[in-house]
Amino acid sequence: MKKLRAKSGIMVVALAVGLLLVGGAVSYTQETETITVTVRCRAKPPMENWRGDNFLLATEELNADLKAAGDPRRVEIELIQDNMDWGPYLSEFVLGFGAGEAPDIWLTGHEYIGAQAEAGRIIALDEMLKEFPTFNLIIDGLWDSTTYKGKIWGIPQDAEARPLYFNKALLKKLGWSDAEIAALPGKIEKGEFTLYDMLETAKEAVARGIVELGNGFWTRPKNGPDFTAFYYAFGGETIDPATGKLVFDTAAGLKYYQFFYDAAQTYGSMGCLGLGWGEAWHPGVSGSKVLFWIGGTWQWAEWAEIYLKDLGGEAYMWENFGFGLIPAAEKGDKPNSLTHPLAYLISSQCKYPDLALALIAKVSNYGPNTRHAIASTHLGILKGQTEYKFYKVSRLLSETLYMLDYTTFLPNNPYWGPYSTITYEALAAAVGGEFTPEEAVDFVVDGLQRELGDKVIIR
Repeated sequence: MKKLRAKSGIMVVALAVGLLLVGGAVSYTQETETITVTVRCRAKPPMENWRGDNFLLATEELNADLKAAGDPRRVEIELIQDNMDWGPYLSEFVLGFGAGEAPDIWLTGHEYIGAQAEAGRIIALDEMLKEFPTFNLIIDGLWDSTTYKGKIWGIPQDAEARPLYFNKALLKKLGWSDAEIAALPGKIEKGEFTLYDMLETAKEAVARGIVELGNGFWTRPKNGPDFTAFYYAFGGETIDPATGKLVFDTAAGLKYYQFFYDAAQTYGSMGCLGLGWGEAWHPGVSGSKVLFWIGGTWQWAEWAEIYLKDLGGEAYMWENFGFGLIPAAEKGDKPNSLTHPLAYLISSQCKYPDLALALIAKVSNYGPNTRHAIASTHLGILKGQTEYKFYKVSRLLSETLYMLDYTTFLPNNPYWGPYSTITYEALAAAVGGEFTPEEAVDFVVDGLQRELGDKVIIR
């Protein structure tokens, strides 16, 4: 795929050194030094272009700051931005580093931090962060996503939530009043409506023929981050903070697999695994065939524009769809969500990390981050962003930002891939009735020990 390369367009002219005699005093003009900062971003055009384009605007501000401070350095940007697949994108960074040509600023998924930190390809930022107060505005919980072995390695660039969606029209067919439906997100937040309450409601909808067998509760149809939030809901942990090793908790795992076994086998509500996204999954949830489902905030716009535009798009969705956090496992427990932030990392080959971080601070403020959030339907990253005038224009983003107070993350560990695959294979077998919950746990323990050995802790 063709790469977009852009320079900041800021012409920096070196000032000639001159002497000016004024009243016997000698003053000197200062020669400036132009420094190119390379920024590498992955973005789906045109919605996500602000991931990189914000740096082009930030350069002007930074150069004004440098001039005012008497710093002779001036910055220009080389931006490389495209929608390359993740595999080649990661390989490009690793190979570029090996050749001594890594970008100064690299945008990637937070879960790759562990591998890059261990390899020495990125730098820890803790001490430098103190020099830029803008970073104090970032929602506290988001820093967990860029922390590895007790150090911060990146700056969150965007966020999202994975709510539990529900179909209001189908709940009304079950006899729910408008007031009861409106109160549901609050009951979920307080831990009053649990995962098993959801399954009971879904089971009733199936029993009364309001939805078909298997359509009471849907997750994503294949492996992905969403399932990990349910494991967390049952008390599971995925990483040991001190060692950075992966963790599998067998007690939590048993409850986790019991829930998904029950969802399909006991309650007859979950029949979504293996469906095609465009062929069945999106038409099912948007077409009022499913009562409860887990989806991303970014998918809201997709449903409105692709699947429901003829029915009124977003206006129809606000009338017929609602959302809340993923319910707690037990009464009184805390609900959750899961976000997968992308983050700006600084290469250890960067010659001027202070300038790179200064640029990241500029693009992390309310204006630039809101431009990206609104254009790409991602959640903001900043405290008080719902009060920012231009963020308010999106009702969805304003009404879901609170979910970041309850969010969880994938672990920053280089071996997450096999861990995720093994735990999902067990889940799919439990949903299909091929494994009991106990057999699913045994399968995971055996698989993790075989594949990862001492790189995983079994509890």
